[in-house]
Amino acid sequence: MQRREALRGFAAGVAGLVSLPAWANGWNGQRLPKSTLLCPAEDTLLAEVVETIIPRTDTPGAKELGVHRFVQTMVTDCYDQKAQENLTKGLASLEKFSQEFFKKPFAQGTPAQRIYLLEGMEISDDPTRKAFFGLVKGLTIQGYMASEYVMTNITHYEMIPGRFHGCVPVKQS
Repeated sequence: MQRREALRGFAAGVAGLVSLPAWANGWNGQRLPKSTLLCPAEDTLLAEVVETIIPRTDTPGAKELGVHRFVQTMVTDCYDQKAQENLTKGLASLEKFSQEFFKKPFAQGTPAQRIYLLEGMEISDDPTRKAFFGLVKGLTIQGYMASEYVMTNITHYEMIPGRFHGCVPVKQS
């Protein structure tokens, strides 16, 4: 390898390392693009659905931890067009289901009424309703369990399990 090539490669590496913090500094929740899959009303409805699945108790609920945004992001970025349509159609179906049974929107229902509606979707003969509930329930559990609060305060996740203590006195017998 020539010295000039080595110096050129070294200079490019140093320039990349110098510019990396400024570039990565723009990565925060406020600057990231918002998901455009759901309109604000559907987003609010999805937040109420995930809160019904994992409600607030002595720990924060799914809505408070932003699991509905996780569900939207996963469906938008990782699922096909059919699953995206299933999410939007499922939310519309849930709202219609709520109006038929209780004559009010899902968000205004009592917790018992909400659970009744979601259980009805789970055991429904309509495959779209059933698939919607399965998708949302699975992603809600996944998002809740992967949230920072749960990982640090409930499961006590350790990034690197097991510690190496290299300098430990050993007692000889």
